Amino acid sequence: MMRDRFLRACRREPVDCTPIWLMRQAGRYMPEYRKLRERYSMLEIIRAPELALEITMQPLRSFDLDAAIIFSDILPPLESMGVEVQFVKGDGPTILHPVRSGEDVERLRVPAAEEIAPYTQEAIRLASRELADRLPLIGFSGAPFTLAGYLVEGGSSRDFALTKKLMYQEPAAWHSLMDKLSQLVGSYLQAQAGAGAAALQLFDSWVGILGPADYRDYVLPYTRRAIGMAQGSGVPVIHFTTGTNGMLELIREAGGDVVGVDWRIDLGVARSRLGEGVAIQGNLDPMALLAPLPYLRQQAAELLRQADGHPGHIFNLGHGVLPATPMANVAELVDFVHTQSSRG
Repeated sequence: MMRDRFLRACRREPVDCTPIWLMRQAGRYMPEYRKLRERYSMLEIIRAPELALEITMQPLRSFDLDAAIIFSDILPPLESMGVEVQFVKGDGPTILHPVRSGEDVERLRVPAAEEIAPYTQEAIRLASRELADRLPLIGFSGAPFTLAGYLVEGGSSRDFALTKKLMYQEPAAWHSLMDKLSQLVGSYLQAQAGAGAAALQLFDSWVGILGPADYRDYVLPYTRRAIGMAQGSGVPVIHFTTGTNGMLELIREAGGDVVGVDWRIDLGVARSRLGEGVAIQGNLDPMALLAPLPYLRQQAAELLRQADGHPGHIFNLGHGVLPATPMANVAELVDFVHTQSSRG
């Protein structure tokens, strides 16, 4: 049951207790990770399968998690389209030559699946062998819209003015860009499943800056295409977004076996709006992991109450683990969720 707990929840089947894994469960809050980062850059680690494997395994040695997620990032796959990506200390990921016109879109190539971040595909092969029958491994990709936002803005943005400008003023270029990105994402997710990933997650972290009408017209068809391609691999697909509580029904329409929600909505309300045909993942505020343990337990208990024992709940954060998170708090959360939700 432990090996299957997470996958059974993805399929909305009964489980012995609520499964838990955490976005960014491998990362800057762990001393082992920080030690490696003193020697290697982010891209050096991602491009070295053995190092990516090591970081993938680090949280599994410290916590009783129900799934592993491969260590990587959403931007390196863009390199296979001819895009130059850098991770600049203090500024985060940067696209050296942003996509701002139809001509820029035309220059983007659509690669074959085996060309897309081959080092991550190899890391998945290594990790799936290492995990064997112990735990399922999650592969992931950025969603077409979130990748488009990086490509057009050249990095992070508060208002995504350049992205929306391209969308509104050059719709043909926008749709061509999203068509290429949906092919990239769908192929990449399929390749990860082929390499051994037992589940896949699509991260659309920035799509909440859109209103429902724009999402329906400019994004939904491409997200649905990428998810459909991924589901063709036969493994569960988690569709994760943030800031989208005003259009959960459209997120559900775009697809996914599991919908991940952020902490800005009651889990029971989210479930009622999504319907019974989909599992739900979430949705603890990551800041709760920085709080005193009594508060952390209280918030976790409240989320379990909202889930109300329905099949198809995967406990997670509404976004990633923050760098200042104490490891003891992560251990407490994982153990608390398992104990409090035990059905044995």
